[in-house]
This record gives sequence, structure tokens and C-alpha cells, in this order.
Amino acid sequence: MDLEACLAPYAAHSAASRGRHFAEPPPGSRTEFQRDRDRIVHSTAFRRLEYKTQVFVNHEGDLFRTRLTHSIEVAQIARAIARNLRLNEDLVEAISLAHDLGHTPFGHAGQDALNECMAQYGGFEHNLQSLRVVDKLEERYGAFDGLNLMFETREGILKHCSIPNAQMLGEIGLRFIEKKQPTLEAQLANLADEIAYNNHDIDDGLRSGLLSIEQLDEVDFFARHRREAQAAFPGIGGRRMINETVRRMINTLIVDLTRTSAEKILAAGVQSVAEVRSSPALISFSDAMRQEEILLKRFLRENLYRHYQVNRMTSKARRVVRELFEAFMAEPRLLAPDYQVGGDVARQARKVADYIAGMTDRYAMREHRRLFMIDEL
Repeated sequence: MDLEACLAPYAAHSAASRGRHFAEPPPGSRTEFQRDRDRIVHSTAFRRLEYKTQVFVNHEGDLFRTRLTHSIEVAQIARAIARNLRLNEDLVEAISLAHDLGHTPFGHAGQDALNECMAQYGGFEHNLQSLRVVDKLEERYGAFDGLNLMFETREGILKHCSIPNAQMLGEIGLRFIEKKQPTLEAQLANLADEIAYNNHDIDDGLRSGLLSIEQLDEVDFFARHRREAQAAFPGIGGRRMINETVRRMINTLIVDLTRTSAEKILAAGVQSVAEVRSSPALISFSDAMRQEEILLKRFLRENLYRHYQVNRMTSKARRVVRELFEAFMAEPRLLAPDYQVGGDVARQARKVADYIAGMTDRYAMREHRRLFMIDEL
């Protein structure tokens, strides 16, 4: 039975894939992209996402999003839209679940600090690191390093890439050089990520007390959906009102993205993945919705991500990452043998970056105490 028979002709099909770097026997009762998803879920890097921060550092509360819950939410949103557009749900789920595997501890603060530390050694970027995790760093199979994922899964993980880095990546980086598009599934996973983190950061911001309803009412997109929730349920308040509002916001974004993308796909007349790659981006919000997204992002940047309490924690996080990097580079013998290179400073720096990027928030804090506190072992 063809498990992908119901897909649109412009969707990614396993039979037409560019395949894996290392040839393997067919997966039997699964599709190739289902196999990718399963490998990602069983990976060490995926389990670590449970203790990696989204906005709030992991120890600050039990109910805030982590990279793991965020990735699951992205996958749920992406699958819902993929089904509406007859795209490959298994591929879009695999990309969504893997897109943050290379993220450092402490979120963007950790990434920025590690990028600064790695400036003279090629820099650090979490999309590239996610690809490095699935291509090289996972150690689950005897026949190869990494997870040996399908080409389309790997290109979806690599959302952004500079031209110099793309030139070093071979086929997987070619689309950035040729200015072509990835599959519709990759385009969709990217925007599902936006939907998830914007709306759930509102939820976490309100839960933490760093944002207030009064502040958010300045954003028309939020205020409009809050009024809808209150009209549907007179007297509603507290968590129920917030949840009803956020739920409506997510639904509005999904409906707009689905409708706009379907119209663009129809207008472009694409009938294959090759035609998708040569077209402009076809998965998108309407112009009006994109403007609302921009205003929402701007509000979150100014009122949540730059809140002084968040700044205090991110300042400490950057210091932890920087001091760990400096300590390990000064004395590589502090590292486990697998992370000691010897002789080649650039290779040693990349190994240190791999080690730090793989840490959870709490492991990074514990490792920092071990190195700098005399009473810790």
C-alpha cells in the first residue's frame, strides 16, 4: 500500500527523494520520512530539549515552555496545516521536531555568547548545529555517524545559512547559493515555528507576570481575540480567558496561512517539488496578517525579551557560557577524552562548542559550579 498516495503532486514523496547519504534497506511498514521522525524522537539531542530553555531558564518554573514542548507544539501546528494542503505530514513533523536540536542552553543568550566565543573559529549558529547533530554528533548506529536522515529532512532543518557556510556544505547548501526554495514542507515548518513561539511566549509572559493584559491590549491582534473570547464566554477571566485568547490567535494564523498558501500554490501552478524549488516562497501569511505578526514580534521584543528580569538572567547565562568556553580552551584536559583534540586549536574550539551546545540549562550551571566553585566536585 502506498502510504503517500493521497499527497498532492507538489508535496515531497519518499520515492522521489534525494535519499540518504548512506544507503539503507527500505523501512518496510513505514515511509522514509516516518523513519526520520522516529530516529529524531529517539535521539539523545531530542531528549535534552526537555531541559533547554525557551525564554525562561529551566529552573525558573515548571510550567514554562522548554525547547521540547515548543518543538512538539510546532509539529502539531505544522501537521494540521500540512493535512489541509495535502503536504507530507511525516516530513513536516520530522523537520519540526528536529529544528532546535542544535540549540545551546539558555536560549538565544547562550547562542549569542557561544557565537562570540567562536568568532575566530567559524562562529556558531544553531541551525548549522542542528544539522551537525543529525549528520555527525549522534552516536546511535554502528554503520554511520549521526542519524543518516533523508535529504529533504536535513534541508528543512537548515532554515538559514550564510553563503560562505553554504559553500562548505555541498549539495545541502546549494539552494542558498542558487537562491532556490526548499520543499513546501520545510517552508511550512519554518512558519509553524513562528506561530508557536510568538503565541506561547505571550502565554509564558503572562504566567510569569512580566507581561500584563493591559500591556497586551495595546496590540490589536491580541485585544481583538480577547474581546472575542469574552463575548463567547461572558464573565470569563484568569487562565481560561488567556487560554481562549491564545487559542483563537493561533487558529486565526493557521487559517490565514492555509488559505494564503493554497491560493499561491494554485496561482503558481506547481506540479512537482522541482517546480516548487524554482518558484518564490509559496507558504506564507497574507500581507495583512504578516503586518500583525510584525507588530506582535515587536511588542514581545520590547516588553518581554528585553524585560530587565529577563536581561538579568540572560546576562548570567552569557557569562556562564563564555566562562565555560574560556576554561575548556585554556585547559582542554578539563574535558572528557572524547572532546580533547590536541594540536589543532580550531578543531578543539569546535569540540568545545559541541560540548557546550549539547548541555542542558541545569547541566551547564552545574558544570560551571564544578569548575569555579572550590567546594564542588
